[in-house]
Amino acid sequence: MNLTYTGIELRRVGRDFISMFFVAVLPAFMYIVFGASMAYADAPIGNGNAAMYTMISMAAFGAVTATVGVGGMAAVERMQGWGRQLGLTPMSDAQYVAVKAGVAFVIAIIPITLIYVLGYFTGATGSPTAWWLSALAVVVGAAVFSLYGLLAGLLFRSEAAVGAASGSLVIFAFLGNIFFPLSGTMLTVAQFTPLYGFVALARYPLTEGMMISTTGPPVESNGLWIPVLNLVAWAIIFAVLAFLMVRRGRGRQ
Repeated sequence: MNLTYTGIELRRVGRDFISMFFVAVLPAFMYIVFGASMAYADAPIGNGNAAMYTMISMAAFGAVTATVGVGGMAAVERMQGWGRQLGLTPMSDAQYVAVKAGVAFVIAIIPITLIYVLGYFTGATGSPTAWWLSALAVVVGAAVFSLYGLLAGLLFRSEAAVGAASGSLVIFAFLGNIFFPLSGTMLTVAQFTPLYGFVALARYPLTEGMMISTTGPPVESNGLWIPVLNLVAWAIIFAVLAFLMVRRGRGRQ
């Protein structure tokens, strides 16, 4: 990874205070509304309670929002000719993709930290293992989606790329079982969508694979291999497509 370019990118993203405010605060607000303030917040779920279940879900959503936004900024760079400038440097295509993923990884830590601290002080309870492993899964898994944002930025040559990526992320969040527990056919379909494996893996230390239902106690068990396979498969798909798009862009320049 090119550390000099990574430092420049981190300073540039960090100076965008408005974007940083919404990346960090909006998911935290959603956790308070749909988690800590609800009557079911203290209901036991696996190794913790419902508030922690919602906390992990919102932290996951905040993290992917951050990583997708960072990746989507590639579209703005291309429009401003920054991609052509980078094409004149020794930095390879693989290094470019790695820098974008690394910056997104660092930025994603901000909403995760904020929401987990809020959860700690607003009633989210769970075993120490559930706290640490879920946070680690959210941080590592969110890095995958910087490649999704980068891919959107490379496909759409305008600032609309960031909006398109973020908008589709909300749809994927619904389909990925983040906002509302799915069941039946919808749950089967959800297992093939990008965010399902990521959030299921983050929740696993809490739920141990049990699926939450809105009509009664959890009755279904989801093997660990399902979210792992889902996340790895989508990581490979995003990485390959992003690499091919970067190479095609360099060829045109």
